[in-house]
Amino acid sequence: MVMKPFELAQTPALEIDRVSHRYGARVALNDVSFAVRQSSFTVLLGLNGAGKSTLFSLITRLYAIRSGQIRIFGHDVANEPGAALSKLGVVFQSRALDIDISVRQNLMYHAALHGIASKRANERIAQVLDRVAMTDRSRDRVGNLSIGQMRRIEIARALLHQPRLLLLDEPTVGLDIKARADILDHVRQLSVTEGIGVLWATHLIDEARSGDDVVVLHKGSVLARGAISDVVGQSGGADLREAFNRLTGVADQGELEAAR
Repeated sequence: MVMKPFELAQTPALEIDRVSHRYGARVALNDVSFAVRQSSFTVLLGLNGAGKSTLFSLITRLYAIRSGQIRIFGHDVANEPGAALSKLGVVFQSRALDIDISVRQNLMYHAALHGIASKRANERIAQVLDRVAMTDRSRDRVGNLSIGQMRRIEIARALLHQPRLLLLDEPTVGLDIKARADILDHVRQLSVTEGIGVLWATHLIDEARSGDDVVVLHKGSVLARGAISDVVGQSGGADLREAFNRLTGVADQGELEAAR
């Protein structure tokens, strides 16, 4: 499918259209629909078990899509996987680096998987390491890095093939407050300076900021979506935390704290 420039500019980076998924009798996702705009930062907010990781597995084709459609810049993930996934970078919740080899070796291996020639790979590795402020650690063994530094390398790896959409699944789990803030600020800056659409999945309400889009996912269903100000206003809450509580029926923060 060839799009005109105007159509491409208006096409969402990601469209989730009536997607459902089951594990046997258990419904993990129920008729989920939302979109991530180009050059935007969207927070997918939900408790552990809400269905965030299942959705990411469907977007990335780790699971087959049985019900509904997923499109990346207009390309159907099921029918045009090459075109769709070429525009996608992913940072999964579980660590995906080889800790026994160097940062550079990890990135070179990933570049090869994407078919990036050696000369171009060297250029791209230099660029992405500079972007995440890790140039001076390129020859270090990954196992010698902090968890926050490993996350930076995972983001660098996800950017190697110059994606236009970046998915991050609970990327700050296990990080201290400063490392969390650094990673969050860095990805937000990427969205602004590189024009990348970002879907940031988290159970931590304080990772959403004014001006973000938000999708509230609870027990497999979308309860609200849109600009944070609109979601808060429609819920009648004073802020996003209160809006989330009202929407999900969580009376206090006990369940959220247990999910940390």
